[in-house]
Amino acid sequence: MSDPGSDRSQVLRAAAARKHEDAVQRAERAIRQLVKEARPVTFKAVAEHAPCSTAFLYGHAELKRRITHLREQRRRATLPVPRVDPDAPSSAVRTLTLQIATLKRRHRDEVAQLRHDLAAAHGEILALRRRLGEQRR
Repeated sequence: MSDPGSDRSQVLRAAAARKHEDAVQRAERAIRQLVKEARPVTFKAVAEHAPCSTAFLYGHAELKRRITHLREQRRRATLPVPRVDPDAPSSAVRTLTLQIATLKRRHRDEVAQLRHDLAAAHGEILALRRRLGEQRR
């Protein structure tokens, strides 16, 4: 003879599993419908369309992954693409700033080279003076 309590618990487990599977199917239909209608796929929107709780959606790994992916995909698609207008003042300022930086760098390099050449010339002059001094003696 079987235990009536275990039969009841099996029935309850089976009912809970069916309820869970129904909620998953409703959520998947809601996601497909939102995508078809080109509406934002968010946890709240799916929960309202399913109907189910957002906690259920967050708790189900595959649904959570799909909703997050679709939400981020839409977010990336709706980001404004910056347009660069060559006549815009910010573009002109940016160009002039780059030119100034290039000129400053070139000036620093030239000054460093001139200082090096001047030091070399002073060394040659000093060497020539010493040789001239030795010749006079």
